[in-house]
Parts: sequence; structure tokens; C-alpha cells
Amino acid sequence: MKNILICGSLAYDSIMVFQDYFKDHILPEQIHKLSVSFYVPELKKNFGGTAGNIAYNLSLLKTPSIIMATVGDDFQPYSERLSRMEIIQDYIKPIPNTVTAQAFITTDLDDNQITAFHPGAMVESHQNKVSSIAESINIAIIAPDGKDGMTSHAHDCYEKKIPILFDPGQGLPMFNKQELDIFIQQASYIALNEYEAGLLMNVTGLGISQLTSKVEALIITKGSQGSVVYADKEYVISPIKVDAAVDPTGCGDAYRAGLIYGITSQYSWEKTGKLASIMGSLKIQSQGGQNHQPSIEQIESLFGSGLE
Repeated sequence: MKNILICGSLAYDSIMVFQDYFKDHILPEQIHKLSVSFYVPELKKNFGGTAGNIAYNLSLLKTPSIIMATVGDDFQPYSERLSRMEIIQDYIKPIPNTVTAQAFITTDLDDNQITAFHPGAMVESHQNKVSSIAESINIAIIAPDGKDGMTSHAHDCYEKKIPILFDPGQGLPMFNKQELDIFIQQASYIALNEYEAGLLMNVTGLGISQLTSKVEALIITKGSQGSVVYADKEYVISPIKVDAAVDPTGCGDAYRAGLIYGITSQYSWEKTGKLASIMGSLKIQSQGGQNHQPSIEQIESLFGSGLE
């Protein structure tokens, strides 16, 4: 039995598509007095948040998970959705007189994104305590969430000897060098995209080899260029070709669900990376973080064998 704890955000994503390129409308020499408006005829409100997206993708892999998050007064529609997916909600804490986190995402034709994020109830994530469930957990992912929550949840997992996949994502700029050094020391695995990896190395002063020496694996995703796993050696993971890259929102979360599945199944890093890439490729062909609906048979067909 895989007891997977996902510490992260639950959010509503308002996704807008700009049918042009940001680079053609933002003048570098005028960046100090930026005033720009993007006409976005497409707008969809979706279920999202790092914890919600990861749990959704694990459900596609027929794997249950436990979400630890804080939500607002508007959470009922999301709660009903999680119930239909049979995702445990015992550790989702409502914070009265707040709204659930909200992301407003504008994507251009190059898949660049500009995001405005209102944290809402997420800033109270530290009110949840990992100690209340620690004894039954096999692995935990610390995904973007309230700063105090990420810090306390990682600390509690480390104290309880629960393996941690540290996934700071867009929350990485919240932390200084000392705080990031502690996360790295606590983590068993670190997952970042290429930009986040550069930022982490810049803030901590640690290079790829130094980071790799501190964890069991460092995973860096590179979008359409695939990904790399730095573990006992370097594993280059090829990208999965898709017919159309519709929306990158939530692709990293889908990838991380594949990582978690592979780690808990004790797959090799080649197999783990391949499954993670497959999950990301299936996600990018749909708009929103949770609107792709591949069957387990489709996933296994791309994987080349049955999932354990």
C-alpha cells in the first residue's frame, strides 16, 4: 500500500489564452514603466493547485493519495470533485472567512505564462500538522504552499524520517539561502524545472554535482527538451512527442505524480523518468491542470508495459 502525502495548494485556476506572443508586446527598453494589456478572448476556470493536480494525476495511475492543505469558504465544488475521485480529504482544513487560493494565468502562443496568484487560505497551511498522520506515510511531497506550512511540514517529515520530495516550484523565491539549505538537507529528492534549478543554484551557491551529492536524486525538467535525473549517474530522459501542446499549466505536477509513482514502485530511474514524461505529455494536450482523461490502458501503452 502506497501512503502518499501531498502537502501543497488547492486552487481555482482562471486560464486565459493570448493569441499572440508576449515578446512582441513588451518593449525591453520600456520595462521600467510597463503598461500593457493582453486581449484574451478565451477564459476557463479550472480546478488546480499543486496538491490537487498531483493527486488527480496519481488517481489516473490508480493510486490513492492524501492531501494536506488549507481552503476557503468557496471550496465545496472542489471538495465534491475530490470525493468523486476518492481522494482522502481528512487533512484539508477549511479556514473561515477566506477564499481558496486563486491563480490567474495568461499563456501566449509560445507557451510562456504570466501568472497572478492570490494565496487566500493557503497562507494558513501551517495550521495542519504532519504529526497527526506521520506514522502511516511512506513518502511526502512538499509542493508550493504557504511559506510557513512548507517549512513546518518539511521539518515534521524529516523528524519522522519520512522521505521528502522537495518541489519548491514558483514558491522558491520566498526562501533565502539559509532556508533553502535546510530544505536541501531534509530532502531525499529534489524536483525543479530548468529555471528553478538555476535560481536555486544562484541563491545557494551550489552546483549540480554539489546538489546531487546531498540527495538521492535531483530531477530537472526541460519542457519539450525532456528531463534529466542526477542520481548515481546522469539519466537523460527523452521527451514524449505530442500532436499539439495546448497548455503547459500543471505539466510539472503531472510529471511529479509520475516521479512519485516510480519512486514508490521502486522503478529504475529510466522507468521512473519515462513514466513522469508520459504523464506530462498527456497533460499538455489539454487546457487546465485536471482536464486530461487518459485511461490506464493508454498510459500503459505509452509506457510499454503494465504498471505495478
